[in-house]
Parts: sequence; C-alpha cells; structure tokens
Amino acid sequence: MNLSKSIGLPFFHALLKSHLEIKTSNPPLLVFRQLLQSKLKPDDLTFSLLLKAFAFDSLNTKVEANQIHTHLIKSGVHQFVYVCTALLNSYVKLGCMKNARLLFDDMPDRDVVAWNALICGYSRNGYDFDALCLFVEMLREGFSPQSSTLVGLVPSCGQHALVFQGRSAHGFGIKTGLDRDSQVGNVFLSMYAKCGDLEAAEILFEEMVEKTVVSWNTMIGAYGQNGLFDEAMYVFKQMQEKYVEANSITIVSILSANANPEIIHCFAIKTGIVCDDSVVTSLACVYSKYGDTDSAELLYRSTPIDNIVSLTAIISSYAEKGDMDLAMTCFARMKQLNMKLDAVAMVSILGGFKSPDHTDIGRAFHGYGVTSGLCIHTLVTNALISMYSRFDDTEAALSLFYEMQEKPLISWNSIISGCVQAGRASDAMELFCQMKMYGHTPDFITIASLLSGCSQIGYLQFGKKLHTYILRNKLEVEDFVGTALIDMYIKCGSIELAERVFRSIKEPCLASWNTMITGYSLCGFERKAFTHYSGLLEQGLKPDKITFLGVLAACTHGGLVHEGRRYFQLMTEEYMITPNLQHYACMVGLLGRAALFEEALVVIKNMQVEPDCAVWGALLSGCCIHQEVKLGEYLAKKLYLLDYRHGGLYVMMSNLYASQGMWDDVAKVREMMRETGGDGCSGVSSVEVTSFEEMDNKFIS
Repeated sequence: MNLSKSIGLPFFHALLKSHLEIKTSNPPLLVFRQLLQSKLKPDDLTFSLLLKAFAFDSLNTKVEANQIHTHLIKSGVHQFVYVCTALLNSYVKLGCMKNARLLFDDMPDRDVVAWNALICGYSRNGYDFDALCLFVEMLREGFSPQSSTLVGLVPSCGQHALVFQGRSAHGFGIKTGLDRDSQVGNVFLSMYAKCGDLEAAEILFEEMVEKTVVSWNTMIGAYGQNGLFDEAMYVFKQMQEKYVEANSITIVSILSANANPEIIHCFAIKTGIVCDDSVVTSLACVYSKYGDTDSAELLYRSTPIDNIVSLTAIISSYAEKGDMDLAMTCFARMKQLNMKLDAVAMVSILGGFKSPDHTDIGRAFHGYGVTSGLCIHTLVTNALISMYSRFDDTEAALSLFYEMQEKPLISWNSIISGCVQAGRASDAMELFCQMKMYGHTPDFITIASLLSGCSQIGYLQFGKKLHTYILRNKLEVEDFVGTALIDMYIKCGSIELAERVFRSIKEPCLASWNTMITGYSLCGFERKAFTHYSGLLEQGLKPDKITFLGVLAACTHGGLVHEGRRYFQLMTEEYMITPNLQHYACMVGLLGRAALFEEALVVIKNMQVEPDCAVWGALLSGCCIHQEVKLGEYLAKKLYLLDYRHGGLYVMMSNLYASQGMWDDVAKVREMMRETGGDGCSGVSSVEVTSFEEMDNKFIS
C-alpha cells in the first residue's frame, strides 16, 4: 500500500510551510506533484502556500508558473482573489508582465492588493508608462490607493520625461495624506533626486516629520548622484549629530559621493558596519579607484569570503596604473577561485595594456576573451581593437573589426581612432567613407578623430569638409570637437581659420585655450599667446601644465627671457605645478639662446627629474648659436651617452665645428654619423596631393 495515499492535505501543507521557513531540499513543485499523485484535491490554502513557497525560491521558470496557473484554473481556485494575487506576484517576480496582465484582466474580482501588485510589477520591470496608466485606471474604477500603492508607483517617475507625472502623484499623496508615511516620503525624495530637482528634494526632506535612516541615505545619495559631494558630506554629518544610526547603505552612499575612503573606513570600523559585504566591496572599489591598491588588497584579504567585484576592481586598478605583473597575479588568483571576469572588468584590464611590451599578455587575454565568450560583447571587441592599435598592430585591429557581424557606431569610432593613433590617417579616412556607405551618421568622436588625422598629414581640404559637415548638421562646436578643429587648422597652417573657430565658441574649455596658446607660439605670435593666457584667467579657468608649456614655448621662440622666468616662477610657486622634461627643455633652450649658459646649467642641476636628450639638446643648440665649442663638446658627450643614435647631436656638432673652421673635427663627426647609420639628410615632409581627390568625392555631407 502506497503511504502517500493515507496522507491528507495537512501533511503537504506542513511540507510547504517548512520550505517557506527553512527552505528544505524538497522544491515546492515536487511537493505539489506528490500531492496530486496521492489523488488529493488541492484547495485555496494549498495554492496559497504553494505560490508563497514558489516566490521564495529563486530558481523558478515561466513554464513552472504556467503549470501552476493551469492547475489553479482546473481546481476552480482562481475565483479566490488572494490566490490569484499570489500568482500575479510570481509572474511579476519572473518578469512575465504579459502573463501578469492577462491574469489581472481575467480576475472576476480585484482588490487594492491586486492593483498594487501589478503597478509595482510594471514599475520594477521598467514599464514606467504602463504603471502610471494602471494607477489612473485604478482611480477611475473607484479604488482608494494605499501607501504601498505610491511606494510601488513613484519609482517609475524617476526620470526627466515623467517628472510632471511624478509631481502629480506627489500632489495626490499630499491631498490624501499618504505623504505623511515615511516610506512614501522617501520614494518621492528619491524620485526628485533622480530627476535632478534637488530644490524639491531639499524642501521635502526639511518638511519630513519622521526622517528614518532611509531618508538620510536617500538625501546623501541625491547629492552624490548630482556631483554635490560637499553637500552629501554635510548631510552625513548632520545625520550623526541627530544620532541616527548609520547602516551599510549609508556607507555605500557616502562613498559614492566621493568621500575620503580612509575617513569612512574608520567610521565603518568604529560603528561595526565594516563586516558587511557591500561595505567591504565599496571600500575596496573606492580605494582601487583612487589608485590605493595596497589598501584595497589588505581590505580584500581581511574578509573570509572572496568577492568578485572587489577583486575585479583591484585588477582594474593595477591595469590602469600599468602594473600588469600584479594585475596578472590577481587574475591568476581569480582563476584559482573559479571566478570569471565580466565584460566591464575585461575592458578595464585591456585598457591597461599600453605598451608593445605587453603584446604577449594582451594576446593571451584575447584568447581568454574568445574561450570565455566575452568577445561577443561589442565593448570587449572595441577594447581589443584599441589595445592592438596601441601595440601598433593595426592589421590585427582591422582583422577584428572586419570579423564583427554587427558594427555599431562605437566600433567604427574605435577602429578609426585606432588608425589615427597608429599614424595611419589615410586608412582612417577610407574607413570613414565605408562607415557612411553603411548608413552610420558620424558623431562627435568620429569627427574629432578624423580632424586629428587631418592634423597628422596636413590635409586641410578634408578638414574643411569636416568643418562644413559640422556646420551643416548644426553640431555644437564645443569642447573636444572645437579643440580638434582649432588644432587641425593650426597644424595645417591656417591660424586665421583657427581664430575664427575659437571666437565662435561661447565658453572655450581649458583645452581650447591651450590649443590656441600653443598654436600662436608655434606660429611666432608670442604676444597673442600671452593675451590668450590672460583671457584664460579672466574666464576663471586655472592654467595647467600644457598651458605653461605653450607660453614657455612662446617665450623661447621670441627670445623673451624675462617673461620666461616669470611664467616658470608662476607655474612652480603660485600654481604649484611640478615641471616636466618639456618645461625644462623650454627654459634651458630659452636661456641657451640668450647665452645665459651658467643660469641654464643651474636650472638643469636643480631639476627634480633626470635631464633627457631634449634638455641637453636644447642647451647644445644654444651653444651652436653662440659658437661655444668647449661647452658644446661637454654637452655632446652627455647626449652621446644617453643616445648615440641621436641624429641631431651629430648635425649640431658638425655645424658648431664648421662655424669655427675645425674641419678635421667636422669630418670625424660625419664619420661617426655614418657609422651609426645616419647621413643627416633624411627627413619627412607632408603635402596635399591629388591622390586624396577620390577621398573628397566619397565624402557625403
């Protein structure tokens, strides 16, 4: 005799309850099948418990939900509103909103709970407009919304397109008194934050009678999301003053608001929240973001549970710093733990391969991407294209690109940019023509990359066509596009057109000012370079290293020693900018041309970095101008030890000896030059040639 036949419904109900309480090894559907095999007829309580247990399990499928639905109809239990609502919740959890809506429409009776379930389901699954329409329908049918209704609805309005509807819902909440519920107040607070209406969020926060920890967290997050980090920290401090106990979300929120990780870490230790997994992960990610990988590693190792988010953040941090050995060590640890990289982490690591020395490791990661299936992601393929471009392996980058089945605009931009970076501007322009044939419309990145390519080869005609395209399509000439246009015109020898573009920009960014300053210094208009430096300051911008490199170059070209000293002093003492080798080369060159050799040598002696060929070469150039043979020979030895293949060294020394009639020494220098493989005559020039006419004809405006 089968034991199951002698067992009644209470036994199976008890099994379903136990699954709810302690999640037993018996899946709820297996229990339900055993019940049916026992020839027992399930009732409304059976289905209620089954659906609760079903929702409790995270491994369910749409097919299983449909099976329960079928049995529910067969049993006639679908007449019970609370049972149908439980099934509705199951469909919502699985994201089956069409099934949920059909079930809702077929319900003979609906209560507020059923309306709430579907509204919340639409909201959570991204059907924002449907959630709002259902809420209006609920009101028209005479149902009175509850606090939970608004809690489920309002997250749908957290976007600019639906801010009016969100304010209307807020007005409804005030009118009905539902806004006095702290949960309702918190969702409206979050809605205004996501819509960027911080003024409304602040007013609502101040008016809230009961501010829970959720309210404080939401306000901290609101400021953080909108870049107001000081305000976020102020709210955090107020929260402490009000003796509101922080939780893990508080820590995560304040860390996302650019707070000092060390201070927040100490606070988390003091309050005992540091043991929370989300806190550890956030701290490790922030430490990694700021380049403090040692602290991130220590924190990661202090936790007993391995976390893939923390570990990938650490790997990405090492990769961004170029420390690929440690990145590989962490990656090996991840492999030992059977963890897998995601597409975002893969992109971060590939971005760390910046030198051709990393070619072998980069190719190994390419292989990992293929075997792990990550290469199906467009982002990963684009990162690989960029990586091979940095390796000067343009053929591999092109091969990857042409193998892509779908080529979105971002992929075209990656390969075009890669070709430009590799010095293959003509290939980039040919790809652009292909992109147009495929029907893609170029964006700012495409245009900026092509303009950079025009700058490389001095192709003014094509650059002008790109400018015409920008104007014809009413694209804003701001930031990097405007800067790229200015740079293109300057490098193609048209400073007047560069000035015209610059004047058309309403509020030039620092890069645009820097490009004009550098352009004027290259073209010999040092006074205009200084005027633009003053204009930069008047706009309220702070000069950077590139700014001072431009004005120092202008001083060097104009032989303006006094101005050069003043700008160098401003850079180091007022703006606390540490000079790099290029700045020192400019100063040394300026002093050398003015025959101030002792001062130049003092500058070199006080350098915070070791002088390179450019610095010694700049001073040697001054020696050639003033025919200082003895110092020139000393500098030549320095240059020879640094780089004996430096062609400029032999040319300058040959000219220096020739100026003094030291023909035997000239012959020796030229013999040394031949031995190193140079003849002093090789060079490169770029001109516009008729072979680009075909490219012009392919350009479609």
